[in-house]
Amino acid sequence: MLGCFREAAHDEEDLGGVLRRLERALDRHLRQEHPASAAEEFVTLLLVEIRPDGEMLALNCGHPWPYRLSRGRVEQLAPGDPHPPLGLFPLPAVLPTVDLGYLAPEDALFLYTDGAQDARDARGRFFPLGSALTSVAGDGPLSSQGVVGRISAALLHHTRGQPPDDIALLVLTSSGGMPSGARGTARSTTTCPQPTSHH
Repeated sequence: MLGCFREAAHDEEDLGGVLRRLERALDRHLRQEHPASAAEEFVTLLLVEIRPDGEMLALNCGHPWPYRLSRGRVEQLAPGDPHPPLGLFPLPAVLPTVDLGYLAPEDALFLYTDGAQDARDARGRFFPLGSALTSVAGDGPLSSQGVVGRISAALLHHTRGQPPDDIALLVLTSSGGMPSGARGTARSTTTCPQPTSHH
């Protein structure tokens, strides 16, 4: 899927075209490699386009919506229900993109897999992701490494170093007029306390 995405992102004119290419690639993979278990295989994904002026557009297939961190404020960008995970049902005929607003200078976009929000402590309590991000955002200028490092440490503390699921974190920050990352200059950081799977 990652290889297909990298190619489609260069070839397709919009997010809808990228998503349809990913759907075809997944369908081909399941038919060729896993025909017996194809009904049990799926992929959650979130495609976000950040335009030169900071406008963010998205298509979401069963993935958690991102957070925007902005001058001490934290907002989960959840404009509507996502499509089902890719592979469970065919994509609809029309794929309108969702407006996520703007990523302004000094803002940060925090993206994550569901393992981060579903992580539980020994008493079964979910990790308070929103509260943890609010604490990070209130401590001054945002940096990709700083946000990821502190959330990773908080997750490991919450789960006593044993996250039960795969976790991936990604932070994109904006610098000046064009978000870094829009054209290959991202200051992004990922962390995976456990190996990341395709789910």
